[in-house]
Formats: sequence, structure tokens, C-alpha cells
Amino acid sequence: PCPGRAGGMDLAYVCEWEKKPKSNHCPSIPLVCAWSCRNLIAFTTDLRNEEEKDLTHMVHIIDTEHPWDVYSVNSGHTEVITCLEWDQSGSRLLSADADGHIKCWSMTDHLANSWENTVGSVVEGDPVVALSWLHNGVKLALHVEKSGASNFGEKFSRVKFSPSLTLFGGKPMEGWIAVTISGLVTVSLLKPNGQVLTATESLCRLRCRVALADVAFTGGGNIVVATSDGSSTSPVQFYKVCVSVVNEKCKIDTEILPSLFMRCTTDPARKDKYPAITHLKFLARDMSEQVLLCASNQNNSIVECWSLRKEGLPVNNIFQQISPVVGDKQPMILKWRILSATNDLDRVSAVALPKLPISLTNTDLKVANDTKFFPGLGLALAFHDGSVHIVHRLSLQMMAVFYGSSSQRPVDEPALKRPRTAGPLVHFKAMQLSWTSLALAGVDSHGKLSMLRISPSMGHVLDMNMSLRHLLFLLEYCMVTGYDWWDILLHVQPSMVQNLVEKLHEEYMRQNAALQQVLSTRIVAMKASLCKLSSSTIARVCDYHAKLFLIAISCTLKSLLRPHFLNTPDKSPGDRLTEICSKITDVDIDKVMINLKTEEFVLEMTTLQSLQQLIQWVGDFVLYLLASLPNQGSPVRPGHSFLRDGASLGMFRELMVVIRIWGLLKPSCLPVYTATSDTQDSMSLLFRLLTKLWLCCREENHITEPDDALIDECCLLPSQLLIPNIDWLPINDGIISKLQNKQLVRLQFGKAPGLVGHTVSSQFDAFVRAPGQPKIDHLRRLHLGAYPTEECKSCTRCGCVTMLKSPNKVTAVKQWEQRWIKNCLCGGLWRKMPLSYS
Repeated sequence: PCPGRAGGMDLAYVCEWEKKPKSNHCPSIPLVCAWSCRNLIAFTTDLRNEEEKDLTHMVHIIDTEHPWDVYSVNSGHTEVITCLEWDQSGSRLLSADADGHIKCWSMTDHLANSWENTVGSVVEGDPVVALSWLHNGVKLALHVEKSGASNFGEKFSRVKFSPSLTLFGGKPMEGWIAVTISGLVTVSLLKPNGQVLTATESLCRLRCRVALADVAFTGGGNIVVATSDGSSTSPVQFYKVCVSVVNEKCKIDTEILPSLFMRCTTDPARKDKYPAITHLKFLARDMSEQVLLCASNQNNSIVECWSLRKEGLPVNNIFQQISPVVGDKQPMILKWRILSATNDLDRVSAVALPKLPISLTNTDLKVANDTKFFPGLGLALAFHDGSVHIVHRLSLQMMAVFYGSSSQRPVDEPALKRPRTAGPLVHFKAMQLSWTSLALAGVDSHGKLSMLRISPSMGHVLDMNMSLRHLLFLLEYCMVTGYDWWDILLHVQPSMVQNLVEKLHEEYMRQNAALQQVLSTRIVAMKASLCKLSSSTIARVCDYHAKLFLIAISCTLKSLLRPHFLNTPDKSPGDRLTEICSKITDVDIDKVMINLKTEEFVLEMTTLQSLQQLIQWVGDFVLYLLASLPNQGSPVRPGHSFLRDGASLGMFRELMVVIRIWGLLKPSCLPVYTATSDTQDSMSLLFRLLTKLWLCCREENHITEPDDALIDECCLLPSQLLIPNIDWLPINDGIISKLQNKQLVRLQFGKAPGLVGHTVSSQFDAFVRAPGQPKIDHLRRLHLGAYPTEECKSCTRCGCVTMLKSPNKVTAVKQWEQRWIKNCLCGGLWRKMPLSYS
């Protein structure tokens, strides 16, 4: 039977391992997975070699947009891996094993499909049961009731939260904390110089076995550890851990906090029914006062949610008479109280908690309920029959269900009579919610990875306006935090794209100038990824990527200008250039040039020559735009949106002036045009037309149509100059656009799917190079030939390709390359491409 949709959850894709005769990937026990804020998922399998009967413990890292392109690394752990944890920037991974070894993995050369283990720590022979990065003190709260506010600062407010440990000047110190099975807590601190300080301390004087543990942080900078020995008849213990650095050594202090007994063990009806505690989790890593517990037997489970409250201690009257102080103020103590509990459930196999830091005040909860906005309010429980339930994090009431392929529908027959099918059913052994809670990844007992969509309204039908508001709110959250927004795109229908892009722009324009500056490139990248999802907006994807490229070139070239005297006035040469170009609206390039101090533009000849390819792109793009002005009636062509974009045209105009001055110093760095006559000055012709076009739309709210004379002159351009081919970015090969029709996509690890493009990309191929044609390095604008011999990397988000190694060592080129060494210009991660890319 096909997996059914019970409102709110459906399967987007599954990815499985290829069966090989000699060696197979089988799910490790325990199986662990982790999801980072950059939408990388890490999970474990054991590679079983049939001949030698040995197991290799593997860690696999995929990016959710290209799940088949898995990076598998032999972890070097001798025992099974028990924990995986991403850091808050989503670019480093911790793994820990059943032998007490902890390793920290980071990207090699900032490539998402190449990882290396750099540092680590060890508690010899003592299995690690819980692991966490120390808190960096950054905590946001999303206020659903303010989702209509204009200011991002109100919607997403910073919560006062102290880092676990600070360096000089309050900078958070990086490091990790782990709890081992024998009751030890170990902390490792990463010093800025790469040194690791490690200390290990027992959690309390009486060390006892720790079967389950979890770590959370308090706003005051302390760490709270919860532990259980696995038996529901024993208490769940809580400890406060304080870490400090004394004389270059790490020091740990622990103290005991109130403990609790699960309610199902004190309830006479269920007294001995659930002997084992199988899951113990704090509801969020920065909420140490709420904990989720699950107790199980062979076939069933029960889940309870507890919270730590301050309560007054009643004092006997005798004492009140003796000491008036006590009478005035009741002494307070901390006590665990049960918030909610479920009824008897099927046996729970995995739990996933929300990472979205949603504010839980009563008004926020009420607004969330009224508007049916549920991301961050639900946690996921997976059961042994293959189904998944999403339950409310406070009341534990059911919000959505997903029936796996093997679990039966409740309509078949009453659950009690259901016979247990022979043999274990396929079920999730590990699950993780994405950072916006709109997607759920699960790895099942066959090692297969499933990606589930979770509707923001949990299946409630909303009007279009409301659905858009929900997605917009989460897109803004990703824009502010810098997290990747792939999981939001899962829910965008082609009909929503136009509206979302417009609303996103409106919200952005309501922010203050400083914040707009910070988010300027991120919003362009966001619009580009949205426009990919609809065939009517596909050509604008090219424009947005070209705009990112233009912003980057403009910043780089302006930053090369140097003031002539060191004690110059307030403005940098770049700012002065912008000011003069916008003030002097003359159409003659030389008249604009006269107003600038040419000595600020003097650069070394080698520097100018090394920038020629970037300069050529600016020249080509201006020519292409002007030549496409006459047939502006078709908005399908790439470049169309630039014709009405005053800010971008203004940038091109400034760059033309700079290039003109540099051309006087070194003529060979000028853009090369193929002209029909030898005497014509192509640069000044293009500058004149560009200025006229810019004057039509320099004021956003007062855009005029270009006059006929300008259009006539642009019609003549193809007869005066050869119009260049612009190399647009390829529409990339990711999975997101294949998921829109809600059909399940089946994939295999290590095999790129032969997903022949959907309708959107076919009309687009007119602009993109065919397979046999020469390739281009999109960021250096160098031609790589039809079959490149250089190793290249491509962006996971926009598909932009560039060489791994720089062919040029000039400082100006280095400065340009530094702009995109860690991430692509659109913010996407780099991945190394196979050499045969063609």
C-alpha cells in the first residue's frame, strides 16, 4: 500500500543504498542522525564486508537538495557511533563512540562533500551517552503574535542568554561537553590557537550507571545534565555543571538539582507495566526547565512532559511567631511537576524535537492556535509499526499523523484486535526535524533515508493569504539568522511565487537602512531560489544571480581605490565616486570623469590586467542590456528586470567610469568589443545610452518609459557592435523543483537521478550552454574548455561553477576570491565536482 496522507504530513523523497554483492550498508545500532542549520544531514551506517566479517563505522553527510550526492567517510571510530551533533553555525560536526572517543569534523577547503577530523578528546573505554556543543549565548525568540509587525527586531527578538564560557572581552569560547555511561562528565574547550583543554569530573560523589542522558543550558551560563539509569523505578537525576578556566586549565564544578520519578511508575494501574525508560530529552537545548520522558515495554510506550517550577514552602506557625522574617516571605524551592502525559501508545522507536525557538507565552500560543501556525510547537514520535505522530510539545495532544508503508490504517479494524505481523516492521530508528520544523528526516531500520514534508498548519486548510504569511514569517526568520531555507521551499506552490517575492521585498523595504545593507545579498539569493519554482518567473533567476555578481564586483573594484593622501576626509574614494556619479547626470563619460581625482585610481599594471575578465563582464553585460531594450515586451528574457532597476544601472554606470579611467593607464584592461567601424568610441556610446536609461528609472516611485529616440539608438547597436553571449547560470540539478507535484521521488545514494528536466527548465535551455560546448568559470569569468582539466566546485544552491585552485596570485584577484571562498555569492555551500564534469 502507498503511504497515506493523514493531513499535514507526506513523503517528499526516499533515498536508499544500492545492494552490492560483497559489502553492504546496514543501519548501525544505535543509529544516529543530526540536521544542521545549513540543511546538511549527517547519519551513521555500518559497512559490513561479507568476506572479512568486519564492520566499518561510517558517517554520511548529505545536503538535502542533492541527497544522492552522499559524502561517506570512514569515521575511524573503533566502536559504534553513539552521538552526532552539529554546531550552531552548521559547519562542524561532533561524533562520539562507545569507546569514549569524540571527534570534531570540519570541511576541507569549505567543501560540503569533503570532511576531515581535526581535533578531538577521549575518555578511554567509557561509552559516550550524551554530547553537546557549548552554548554560544545567541538565542532568538519568534513572536507569533508580532508576525504582522513591520520591524524584524520585534518579530525575532534577542533573548538575554549567557554563553557557557567566555574568552577575554565576552567572546564565547567554543567547545563541547559529553556524559559517559559510568557517570563522568567531560568538557573540552577549543582555544583560539587550536589547542584543546579537556577536564573530566564525576557527576556526583556516588557514581552510578548512566544509560540515558541529555544536556541543556541556562540563561545564566550554567549547564544542566539529566541522567537516568534506564530503569523506570529509579529516579531521573538532574545536575548543574559549571565550567571555568583557572590557570590555563579547565575546571568543572557540579551540584545536584531536584530529581523526579516518572508518574507511570507511581500510578497503581500501570505500576510495573513500563519497566524501562527509553527516551530522555530536554525540550530544547536552551530550555533546561522542561523535559520529555518516554517509558516502554516490549510492545507499548507512554510519554510524559515535566516542568521545573518554583514553589513556596509552607512553614509551620510556630516558626512564624519566632521569626517575623520567615512570616513575611515564604521560602521558595524548585520542584518538578508533570505538565502532561499521553495514554498508552504503540512502542516508540525515535523522538525528534523542534529547533525553532518559538516564544511560548500565552498570547503567542493563542495567536498560533487562531492562525493555525504550528511550526516549532510539535514534536515527532516514531513508532515500531512505521507510523509517525506529531504531538504538541506542551499538551502532548496529537496534531498530525503519517502512516508508513507497513503500518495499517486505523480504519481497518480496532487497534486491539490487530494481529502483530510476523517479523519486525520497517520503522524509523532516528529522526530529526529541520530548523524551521517544516520537514522531518528519518533513517529507518533498513538504512533508508526518508524526507517528510510537514505542513505549517498541520493539514488545516487555510486561505492563500494566511499560507503566504506563514511561509513569509519563516523566510524572514531564515533571512535574519542566515540559516538555509530549503525546507520552506518544499511548501511553495508555483502560484505563490510571485506574491511571496513581492511581499518579501515589501517587508525588507520596511527595515532600517543598516539592516537592509546587512541583508541586501541574502534577500536577492532568497528571491532567486523562489523564482526557480515557477515557470513564469524562471528568467528572473538569472537576473538575481547577475545582480549578486554585480554587487560583488562593484564592492571589490571600489575597494581597490586608494585615497591619495592618508589623512583624507571622511569619505572613501568608492563613496565619493558614487556621490559624484549620482550628482552629475551628464551623458558624456569624459565630463563625469573630470570631476574625479584621478590619482585615487592609480593601480599597478599587473593588477589592472588581472581584472580584465571581470571588467569584460561589466562591458558585455551593459551592451547586452542596451541591445535587449527594444524588445522589452517579453519579460521572459533574462536581463529584463535590470531595465527598470535604477540602483543596478547606477552601479554599472559607476563601474564604466572607473574602467574608463583605468583604460587610460593600461589600455589592454579595457573590455574588448567587436565593432564595425574602427573610429567609434564604444565605451562612450554605451555610457551615453546607459545614462539615458538610468535617468528613466533612478527614482523608484517615479519610473518613466524610455523615449523613442533612445530605443531607436539601441536598435542600431547590433549593427555597430557584436552583441555578446551572456553565460547565464545553469538552472541547477537539485531536487526541489521535482517535488512540487507532490509525487514521491525515489532516489539511490551515489547515483545522480536521470531527472529529465521538468517543464520549467526546458524553456530555459535556450539561454544555457549545451553539454558539448565550452564550460566557463562563472566567478572568474575564465573559459575552461569543453572538457575541463581543472578540478572545479559547484554551489549546492545556484549551481554556479568555479575552479578549486586559483590560477592567478595577484592580490586584487585574491581579494576577489576571498568574497566567495567559504560560500558562493548566493550563500550556498560549495561541493567538489567529479573531474569528468562535462
